[in-house]
Amino acid sequence: MGRVRRQGVVIAGGGIAGCMAALALARLRPDVPLLIVEEEEKFGGDRRRLIFAAELDGADENGLIGALGGEAWPGFYVAFPGFSRNLKTELLSFGPDALHDAMIATLKPDQYRLGTKVVAVRDDALVLDGGEEIKAEGAIDARGAANLSMLELLYESRLERDYRLSAPHRVDRPVLIDAHGGVAEGIGHMRCVPIDADRIAIADIRVSELAQPDENAAGRIEAYLALRGWTAAGIEAERSVSRPLPIGGDFASFWRIGGARVAKLGLRGGFVHPATGRATADAVRNGLALAAQNDFSGAALHDLFETRARTAWKKRAFLREINGAIAGAPLDQRRAMSERLYALDPALIERFHADRLGMLDRRKLMQTLKG
Repeated sequence: MGRVRRQGVVIAGGGIAGCMAALALARLRPDVPLLIVEEEEKFGGDRRRLIFAAELDGADENGLIGALGGEAWPGFYVAFPGFSRNLKTELLSFGPDALHDAMIATLKPDQYRLGTKVVAVRDDALVLDGGEEIKAEGAIDARGAANLSMLELLYESRLERDYRLSAPHRVDRPVLIDAHGGVAEGIGHMRCVPIDADRIAIADIRVSELAQPDENAAGRIEAYLALRGWTAAGIEAERSVSRPLPIGGDFASFWRIGGARVAKLGLRGGFVHPATGRATADAVRNGLALAAQNDFSGAALHDLFETRARTAWKKRAFLREINGAIAGAPLDQRRAMSERLYALDPALIERFHADRLGMLDRRKLMQTLKG
């Protein structure tokens, strides 16, 4: 078995969590040896990501996201059969190439490997397909969701297409939710994110107990194009994603699965907003927490991120309750509950998305959902 001895940190997985950890270390702690290993040929996956500016706090968090470039809008739209609304709260977005470009620009060639599969993560080593073992002071597993059997889950299934239209779309900011045009089983809506004047990303998003993408999603997107009066000149990219939304379960047992003393980030560590499915803000904060460490041993990294994961899980109990309440309601009531939520005060909606709810906010949200 090949064996390379290293100091510092090795990271398995080059999604949002692994990349933010690597970028924070490379920029803030260049003294710490680093290697990140990703199975695909590029970092960051292929999804377009949204994040509320209110999810970020302080110059370091904003700087880490700001370095990715992307777009910023002063607000977003929601549209339901009963009402439409322009909500004025800053929303940020970056495309599927932003993370890869930032990683290649920031890391040295000997700090990353692409197209390399990790088959096992130990507290101080990565084991690669073929038997090579890469040793370090500490290792982090950020390879995405693994065994979720200890958690109660909903799933957000999404088909997203980047369209070039035959004429300008005239959408000046993201449409976070468009629930016109009917809805299939589950909680569903369309989302539109402008790319430029005649290019737009349209996503069909469904939340249900099914992990599989909906086979009717493509047809709904085409019907939505017709509803908006848009004519497609071509599809530039298509992405299909299903991601878990935890609503309960045994979190302590979940964290022990896949290596009792291995540090975990991203979905593998349970770092996700239970209602929106977004993981970018957690990834940023965990990256900065890693860069602030003095002890990079496997045991210290495990304890750091297990504590952070447990704290986040406890704090987000109410968000899990909200998501479970909507999903557990009869189908004919689910959309009405979402409509009432987005008719609330914009500042409260912002705090909901940013995971910054206070006690009065929680009381108001629960009363609103109950009608």
